[in-house]
Amino acid sequence: MTDAVRTKGLTKVYRGTVALADLDLTIQQGDAFGFIGPNGAGKSTTIRILSTLVRPSGGVAEVFGHNVVRSGDEVKPLIGYMPDVLGIYDDMLVGEYLEFFAAAYRIRGAARRKKIDEVLELTDLVAKRDEPVKGLSRGMGQRLGLSRCLLHDPMLLLLDEPAAGLDPRARIEFKELVQELRRMGKTLVISSHILAEIGEMCNTIGLIERGKLLYAGPIEEARRRLGEQQGRVVRIRIVEEGEDGRSATALMDRFRGHPDVAAIKPGLPGEVFVRLADTATNTSFLADDVLRSGLKLLHFSEEQASLEEIFLHVTKGQVA
Repeated sequence: MTDAVRTKGLTKVYRGTVALADLDLTIQQGDAFGFIGPNGAGKSTTIRILSTLVRPSGGVAEVFGHNVVRSGDEVKPLIGYMPDVLGIYDDMLVGEYLEFFAAAYRIRGAARRKKIDEVLELTDLVAKRDEPVKGLSRGMGQRLGLSRCLLHDPMLLLLDEPAAGLDPRARIEFKELVQELRRMGKTLVISSHILAEIGEMCNTIGLIERGKLLYAGPIEEARRRLGEQQGRVVRIRIVEEGEDGRSATALMDRFRGHPDVAAIKPGLPGEVFVRLADTATNTSFLADDVLRSGLKLLHFSEEQASLEEIFLHVTKGQVA
């Protein structure tokens, strides 16, 4: 597959402070890449270098094979950059705002009107076309910012904290929009602190801390690695009998000491989580034990590591 983004030894130093340290990163075309890290980790710096706004101190960054320093004029038409703080002209109407930027992109005449209609339809802002920009909610403002990024039909979208400050409905709508953009063949780089949403929007992630990339690759591969290191976890829920939790307690006692069980802990009423030992080849013995004990099984599943668990396991809680 084509590399949408490739960096090698990418470094940025601000007045003696290392913001990025030898960043080696590859993002393939069509990926939705979630960039995760604490404040000051280097996410925004990386995005700004890719958008040609910041010059790196060392190393190489390429967008679809074009060097962002030497070939910035070739890179700019390929990207749409939405910063964490949007620059919006409050005295304009929504349609006027998009007309202004379409003119800046040198889109003229009927092509301009057609493109504005398309991005308004895609971002569900058709009804807001004649409303003042200053009256938009935070969520609508984010959609307008994304509409502006899409006017020139870029191949790569660089979105810096796009879901910050959105209410729950606006976040859901934004996630749906990201999925639609992926179906259109766009490549997305999304930085965020909201790890659960990154897990739902993206298929690949990068974990960065103090300017150093700790992991980059598919989310499922990160989950698999963590499972291998910490052990697989099975969630079991049974019909709870009585108010004192006797059934769940009996179930825990039954599994405790089993050679294929490394640890066990309670969850909600009637629920236990069993961490398997390295010797366990499958989970069927757990279900068999529940049924043999006469308990009524309601739920049985192998749990996947969340992005929060992956992040806490990989990072050390350090900031620049």
